[in-house]
Amino acid sequence: MNIAFIGMGTMGAPMAINILKAGFDVTVHNRTREREEPAAAEGAKRAESPKAAASGADIVIVCVSDTPDVENVILGGDGVVHGVGEGALVIDMSTISPAVTKEIAQKLKEKGAAMLDAPVSGGSEGAQKGTLSIMAGGEAADLKRAMPVLSAMGKTIVHIGPIGAGQTTKAINQILVAGTYWSVAEGMALGLKAGLDMEKVIEAVGGGAAGSWGLTNRGRFMVENDYPLGFRVKLHRKDLLIALEAARELGVPLPMAAFVEQVENGLIGRGFGDEDVSAMARNLREAAGIDALSD
Repeated sequence: MNIAFIGMGTMGAPMAINILKAGFDVTVHNRTREREEPAAAEGAKRAESPKAAASGADIVIVCVSDTPDVENVILGGDGVVHGVGEGALVIDMSTISPAVTKEIAQKLKEKGAAMLDAPVSGGSEGAQKGTLSIMAGGEAADLKRAMPVLSAMGKTIVHIGPIGAGQTTKAINQILVAGTYWSVAEGMALGLKAGLDMEKVIEAVGGGAAGSWGLTNRGRFMVENDYPLGFRVKLHRKDLLIALEAARELGVPLPMAAFVEQVENGLIGRGFGDEDVSAMARNLREAAGIDALSD
């Protein structure tokens, strides 16, 4: 099976390498061409454009940053839609607008190609380890066809429903991440101000009802005021904007998500947009007087 993978960013590059390691033939493309080199070193072929990558591919995977990027990669003048063959399957693993996802799927259908929207969660750690959670929208038969490839990248693969359902589920995921990280940041700030041994605090509360991935994997970074990259603040803010737009269309209030989106706006404005999402703890540490205001 020939796989094309477009998007060699923090998530995409290790995902493509895991597909290679699973024994598939992989062709990669990235707008910044040097980012193709790690996958090429593992045996991937390189294509000069999305169109060229899609030509002859059984499955085309796209993992780029935002809705306009996906539109350009798939529907642009040198996009996937102009190279993909009839009967091929396009899998978008980016996080984008559910409404635009449906429009793209229709354009591909007109060319005889099917589409899955299959955004992921698990951060760069999950991408490297092949343990991502994958939320799929589309036809069940198309998901079945894609499972050997998806299984090289993720451990939890769930068919949510029709096209667009994966993106709506990812919006829910990012709402939950926002609330969890903010709550963890509040707890860590309180413990620090109280002078507690925070290693013991994390151990104690992590074993009970307050336990979470965010606490286990990001709590210590918040205590240390050090935020190694897993998922960028600016990308999470983008995802929250997608969630808020979907919520407005459905008439659902999201006050916590709207609050965290504003916190992230402030972090981006201060130059912290490329730090990990857990950097929202900066605000609480500074407000509590644990740290001086930084810029």
